[in-house]
Amino acid sequence: MRRTPLAICLWLALAPAAIAQCQGEDLRETMSAEERARLDARVAAMPYATGNRWRAERNGEVIHLVGTMHLSDPRLDAPLQRLRPVIDGAGAVLLEMPKEEQAELMQSLSSRPELLLLTENTLPELMEDADWQALSDAARNQGIPPFMAAKFRPWYLSMMLSLPACAKSAMEARDGLDMRIEAMADAAGVPTLALEPFDTTFNIFNAEPLDEQIEMMTVSLATQDSGEDGFATTIAAYFDEAVGEMWAFSEILVARSGLLPPDEAEALVEESGAAVLDQRNRAWIPVILNAAETYDAPIVAAFGAAHLPGEEGVLHLLEEAGFSVTREPF
Repeated sequence: MRRTPLAICLWLALAPAAIAQCQGEDLRETMSAEERARLDARVAAMPYATGNRWRAERNGEVIHLVGTMHLSDPRLDAPLQRLRPVIDGAGAVLLEMPKEEQAELMQSLSSRPELLLLTENTLPELMEDADWQALSDAARNQGIPPFMAAKFRPWYLSMMLSLPACAKSAMEARDGLDMRIEAMADAAGVPTLALEPFDTTFNIFNAEPLDEQIEMMTVSLATQDSGEDGFATTIAAYFDEAVGEMWAFSEILVARSGLLPPDEAEALVEESGAAVLDQRNRAWIPVILNAAETYDAPIVAAFGAAHLPGEEGVLHLLEEAGFSVTREPF
């Protein structure tokens, strides 16, 4: 995964975020004819490019799949209520990180500082002085003292720098669709299961060489000014149920940064998707299938919406496993 656009990966894979306070512009409305044609072609070639809620069925096994966003928005109220009878009647609900895994993560952040922090070097020691000065200025502008920024792993600092102020406050609300689904399952006495170990995404990013992680921050800094617009675009695409477009538009954002031409931006986003989405999707399929075989009642799998579409998306992988997949009202 070379020069991964961390801001985009984390917006779309870890927290396809939406919050009412983000009032940026939907950047899809600013596309040129060439950009629009490029985006339409990418989406047209993408399996299951639209839709936030699906039903997969095979030989009597039923799996309800819900593309979520992890942060809060009042427009989630109606979809949640439509999901209530499905959740109440489920054998189990599978989530990326249920409460028990969240608690384990918080404990590990104290006992395993290497998940987020550099333990052998600091960023000023690893970067050219001019690059570090630009980075420390950006961190200071985000309220992060440079002496703290110097200790963060580059991918994590990229994430922090990519988040607009309107998103940071909502990260503490803990009221996204996945969390609401878990609360509803708890109230109905339905067990919740984790799709993956709590440290999966940390391990993916930490496996990248430090020099490549540092290179990631170049893209994050280059797209920083459009952060609120990027979130607004993600919000609009999610509620349009244009999940494929939501991911593919990241290619346009990278190309607009001026760092890469469109063809390289496309290749870069594909590399990012392979690391952050595809390998996780394939690891989830046995977990989902095992739950479907274990419980007599249908199961629900709820996860970030960016994991739904594409050749390596969860829906197409289930289709390859012999399931018929049908879109349902979100």
